[in-house]
Amino acid sequence: MDTLSKKIELEIQEIQKDGLYKSERVIDSKQNAEITVNNQTVLNFCANNYLGLSSSQALVNAAKKGLDNWGLGLSSVRFICGTQAIHKELENKLSTFLHMEDTILYSSCFDANGGLFETLLDANDVIISDALNHASIIDGVRLCKAKRERYNHSSMNELEQILKDSQHCNHRLITTDGVFSMDGDVAKLKEICDLAEKYNALVHVDDSHATGFFGPSGKGSVDYCNVMDKVDIITSTLGKAMGGASGGFTSSSKQIIDFLRQRSRPYLFSNSLAPAIVSASIEVLNILNDNTSLLEKIKKNTSYFRMEIQRIGYTIKEGEHPIVPIMLGDAKLAQNIAQEMLDENIYVIGFSYPVVPKGEARIRVQISAAHSKEDIDLAITAFEKIGHKYKVL
Repeated sequence: MDTLSKKIELEIQEIQKDGLYKSERVIDSKQNAEITVNNQTVLNFCANNYLGLSSSQALVNAAKKGLDNWGLGLSSVRFICGTQAIHKELENKLSTFLHMEDTILYSSCFDANGGLFETLLDANDVIISDALNHASIIDGVRLCKAKRERYNHSSMNELEQILKDSQHCNHRLITTDGVFSMDGDVAKLKEICDLAEKYNALVHVDDSHATGFFGPSGKGSVDYCNVMDKVDIITSTLGKAMGGASGGFTSSSKQIIDFLRQRSRPYLFSNSLAPAIVSASIEVLNILNDNTSLLEKIKKNTSYFRMEIQRIGYTIKEGEHPIVPIMLGDAKLAQNIAQEMLDENIYVIGFSYPVVPKGEARIRVQISAAHSKEDIDLAITAFEKIGHKYKVL
């Protein structure tokens, strides 16, 4: 144990030396556009709270009602005595929302991805993965015995070559994020689905940064790219736009979902999703089905911020997504600007290597429907002031 402790201590010191140590700022308030951090009231521009529902009173009320009617938890896995009527209701509503045949709930999307590949594929199959896919896809693929191939980010030429070279495999599954969390760019799902059809492959999309708010009807990147009838498997989360609590799911054909219920280990050996979260998630879908005001607000806010941040002279990654990477290049510069933004009561985070490629350090801004125009203007003013100070404008 002493040698392990020393090894860990040295590795932590190395992480700190490289500037990669992650300190957790303690929030003393509800998650919202405005939060309290270390006794300081700040505008939050770094949450995945895209629809601003994390503190929604309607969702809090639904969660309380779920507690009263269904209890705190199930103390069981789903197949023993852990499936309530509300679990089936949520699964059915998600299937309808995403135009899929069936859905299975997990504790998180990390678990959904972790229990997907090894269940469906074996050593005679191949998984073809985008190089920038989320860690949960990478870890899920590692658990699987299938062959692994990777194509450079969004390179359709490389993807097609791998599909050509792997035709001897029994089954081929292309897996990709729908929206990539560091760049806010959308996978080329139309081209991916066309190639999958041409070479008889399946397509899996992790739509965690899109479900509920992105695309014409808020159904995600599959909606944005108009491929809802062509993607075979969608995994996503209830812990970002869809209320921000926890929980994930996989939506697909009845056959695939039935098989996951039989063999997917994170589903079989994890407690059922808590009734309060299930009840609140049902309410989110009711809200999204009843009106489009939140979708319109997040789209309007995103467009306005992207226009204004470029107007004052910053370089951003182009796109339409609420994830807006402000490209600075230098890691220390990104960290310094993020700290000074906090001093201006604007909470953003700087990212650098190895989270992003060397020389591509950035501040990642995330826009919410909870932000007002005044909130965005305050952020723009602070970015302009600090940008001039550091001579990046």
